[in-house]
Amino acid sequence: MHVVRILADQNIPCVAEAFADLGEVRLMPGRDIRREHLQDCQCLVIRTVTRVDKKLLENTPVEFVGSTTIGTDHIDLDYLQAAGIGCSNAAGCNAEAASEYVISGLFELSQNRNFNPFDLTAGIVGYGNVGSRLVHKLETLDIECMVCDPPLQESGDTRKPFVDLDTILRECDFISLHVPLTRGGNHPTFHLLDNERLQKLRQGSLLVNAARGEVVDNIALLALLQWRNDLSLFLDTWEGEPLVNRALLQRVDLATPHIAGYSVEGRLRGTQMVLDSACAHFGLTSGWHMSELLPATRQIGIKAAEPELQSWRELFRQHCNIRRDHAAFLAGLQHDDEAFAAHFDGLRRVYSDRLEYARFCIDTADTALPSSTLQELGFRVLDC
Repeated sequence: MHVVRILADQNIPCVAEAFADLGEVRLMPGRDIRREHLQDCQCLVIRTVTRVDKKLLENTPVEFVGSTTIGTDHIDLDYLQAAGIGCSNAAGCNAEAASEYVISGLFELSQNRNFNPFDLTAGIVGYGNVGSRLVHKLETLDIECMVCDPPLQESGDTRKPFVDLDTILRECDFISLHVPLTRGGNHPTFHLLDNERLQKLRQGSLLVNAARGEVVDNIALLALLQWRNDLSLFLDTWEGEPLVNRALLQRVDLATPHIAGYSVEGRLRGTQMVLDSACAHFGLTSGWHMSELLPATRQIGIKAAEPELQSWRELFRQHCNIRRDHAAFLAGLQHDDEAFAAHFDGLRRVYSDRLEYARFCIDTADTALPSSTLQELGFRVLDC
């Protein structure tokens, strides 16, 4: 059998075991990968922290690049195509996890900031894998949604009545960003929320960024917060990762280190999708499959509470303790730059085993939460 030499980011879950049937697997930190490490490598498996371009790959034997991430802004796709190098990413692998994480943040902030999420009008910017799932969850919870996605709107997509970004800023008090990072084309998203647009945020609104950090001008956002304390902010992605703006970090209501999509299933799905693509490229097979690593279904018990909002808050807190993630991130504030960067990457490397809704069963005997809504969200339900 043809043996493929594989270099992989050491922080990709189970990558050594998954790719072992294809050949020799060597691991190293993704931020440290350089051209000299690829001189005997045919397959490169990465995450977003590795920039893949001509500088990295020219005069190497690499013939396939796989990124276990949903985005490709860290990959020069034009160069790879011109050089005849195969490429695959894991689009949608963590979409379920990311949409669930935003729901957790929303309900956590609703308690901390004392607002009712069911009274909000949500503006979802980007209706791709994550955004569409988030809209479905919000509408299942009877939270009104407006959707902005110019490329989809221009393509003739009729799944939603799309609106423009100015309408979102003007009419929505909960805005969540789920766009890819692009710098060219008809609808670039780099600094999509720049100083001018940030100024248009409604009084008392909540802004979430779980897309890419550069979609929001972080310097402009920090300046805005100097005189507006009415805004609620939940940032999972940051400009300059892993060296984020720590002055902004201290002003954000919920701050997490780019882990919205870091469910057990989402991370394993990324490995599985790239493995499958690599097998197809090299004409090989692997006996590894993520399904063998998933834990048994877990149970959540939610006691009836008044108002019902309290039961929803308790459910989402039991599913995901996002406040713990926030506290862990802020624990590195006093570090110098090098130590803080290591802290950021370390939190992602050893992140807790968060599971998606589908791995949980809810006993509805003692709760007023409707079974149909729980099931539509993705939970399993035990009716007693």
